Amino acid sequence: MKKIIPIEEGDYYLTPEGYRCFTEQYHLKRGYCCESGCRHCPYGYNTSTKRVKK
Repeated sequence: MKKIIPIEEGDYYLTPEGYRCFTEQYHLKRGYCCESGCRHCPYGYNTSTKRVKK
């Protein structure tokens, strides 16, 4: 079961389309890469190679 991280100010913003976009701050708090190709991924996940940069 995944740990629930409380959302705080600065963890996301709303895109012009109305979607929630998580920031680098949130991803670092979460502590791992979900391998979804997130816009602000601090782990360097590449969707074409399916790898996380070290």
